[in-house]
Amino acid sequence: MNEDEKKLYNIPIAYRKMENLHIIFWLFKDIAWCMFWKPLGITMIIPTLTISFIIAWRTRHIISELCHNLAISIWIMANSFWMCSEFFGVDNNIVFGTITVKQLAMIPFITGVLILAYYYLIYKPKHKQEAATL
Repeated sequence: MNEDEKKLYNIPIAYRKMENLHIIFWLFKDIAWCMFWKPLGITMIIPTLTISFIIAWRTRHIISELCHNLAISIWIMANSFWMCSEFFGVDNNIVFGTITVKQLAMIPFITGVLILAYYYLIYKPKHKQEAATL
């Protein structure tokens, strides 16, 4: 067993409970989207996003976790924007050229990909000795 395999990444139980609650909120948000339950879907954005940002903040000392958790938060933002655009019936409205309101969600989706690209292509290769969870 090498040194990396011996290292432990411990999550305090309070943090784990919050992460599990986050999954529940996220599932309710997406179920509401699927079922077109506007009030529930819109309401679930707030706790889902809030907890995702808290998780990112709590893991900020481990860059691998921070980058992944920020990407998740941005994904939820993009997903929520897309959901709301469908709820309010503006998802297929043209913004400019052939770009629709729904396609504007690509901005945060790509931002999340860029954060992870930065981590894997720039940060991680320069910090090989640093502890990481991935």
